[in-house]
Amino acid sequence: MAVSSSSATRRHVAGGLSLTDEGEGPAVLLLHGIGGNARSCTALGSVLAGRGVRALAWDAPGYGESADPAGADDVDHVARVLAVLDELDLDRVDLVGTSWGGVVATVVAARHPDRVRTLVLADSTRGSGTSPAKAATMRARVADLVAQGPEAFAAARAPKLVAPGCDPAVAEAVRAEMARVRPAGYEGAAEFMAATDTSSLLPSITVPTLVLVGEHDTVTGVEESRLLADRIPGARFVLVPDAGHAAVTERPAEVAAAVLDFWRTVA
Repeated sequence: MAVSSSSATRRHVAGGLSLTDEGEGPAVLLLHGIGGNARSCTALGSVLAGRGVRALAWDAPGYGESADPAGADDVDHVARVLAVLDELDLDRVDLVGTSWGGVVATVVAARHPDRVRTLVLADSTRGSGTSPAKAATMRARVADLVAQGPEAFAAARAPKLVAPGCDPAVAEAVRAEMARVRPAGYEGAAEFMAATDTSSLLPSITVPTLVLVGEHDTVTGVEESRLLADRIPGARFVLVPDAGHAAVTERPAEVAAAVLDFWRTVA
């Protein structure tokens, strides 16, 4: 495991992936959305780190500072999460997944509950495999990214991720991170989404779960998050005011407060 340090935030390479690492205490692993990277989780991670938590955020394969996979079929995202935990000697973590990252987190929690203390799904979904049309639309996004280029792709999609009246600086940060998306990483993530429908897994999840969603989320939508909370036994549901799909970036303090309250309850 290679480690670099800059001020309070450290940078690791674990399980073949780049991660940011801030704070000390019980570990939480933050999994970004399909249009983000580890830096998309920085604001939330910093708040949590200030409250006695070790906040780790990965760059998924082909994202941020992590190397590109050879192709969409060359990466098993669930296995890579476990590899990160193994290399960092973390038996169990609190797992926070946003959107696509939440779909990955759902599968990890359902199949490997011994590695997950708690599960937080932020603005997430069951995956795009819930219908052939949704799967096809997800796969078509890869061609759009290649044809338009990342800057134009981000300019077209990023405004939909934030709430009306979002702070322009925050909206620009969301756009800028999406503009860093690379086709190899995006294709692998899109294929995971298109091939996944977690409907049958939700009732089997045994780890304590929080589902939260921005009240103005029009991407995965509030009702999809309510469905997740309804189908996961004992799950808690929280609506984040004045936030869109990128709630963890738009309202990190409010999201952190909900997560910390959830952790106190299950502790």
